[in-house]
Amino acid sequence: MTQQFYVSPEQLMKDRADFARKGIARGRSVIVLSCREGIALVAENPSPSLHKIGEIYDRIAFAAVGKYNEFESLRQAGVRYADVRGYSYDRDDVTARGLASVYAQSLGTVFTADSKPFEVELAVAEVGLRQAEDHLYRLTFDGSIADEPDFVVMGGQTDTLTGSLRSDWETGQDFAGVIRAAVSALAGTAANGADEGSAAPPRLGPGQLEVAVLDRDPESSRGSRRAFRRLSAAEVTEILGK
Repeated sequence: MTQQFYVSPEQLMKDRADFARKGIARGRSVIVLSCREGIALVAENPSPSLHKIGEIYDRIAFAAVGKYNEFESLRQAGVRYADVRGYSYDRDDVTARGLASVYAQSLGTVFTADSKPFEVELAVAEVGLRQAEDHLYRLTFDGSIADEPDFVVMGGQTDTLTGSLRSDWETGQDFAGVIRAAVSALAGTAANGADEGSAAPPRLGPGQLEVAVLDRDPESSRGSRRAFRRLSAAEVTEILGK
């Protein structure tokens, strides 16, 4: 009679967490920043079609790092949740907090019950009428949720990126200012990650970046209640060139 192999619950959870963290750390970073004009989302992403950043609802955006198929399924589920809730009740009832709670439940269930945890980290951002009313929620692979002030950093060298941004952070910057700060921090971690003795990596340009914004007052600027706007390569080039 064979004896069943036993793993303690503590060891099992630790192994799953380590597995997920390693997968997420291998991903390219994403930064979400609150500013005077709204919320900026900046990702190091050379793919023109496999987006890490997307729109969920009128004033809500989504950003993720990790395995594309896993976070894309979560993004689509979030869009369905928002559409159904907005249609059944009222558009104002769709909030980033409600969406983040749904994501937290899903991630927590997968982490504890499935054979493999999701190798993803998510950010849900909602732009308010004033910067003090912006909401940035960060969700980790195990369903933990945090309401972050100022900015969210995910993937890659998170601690280094956070320190770089925090040292130069100024409340009330415009889109151009925070986008340049985010790209500068991303370029710095890329340089730190280069092999010793090798040439420094090229400056991050529009071809290696995915940039989007949530406008604080889209009805005045574009005549639309949809705050999400993806920046073109030409717009990113102009911002970084200033």
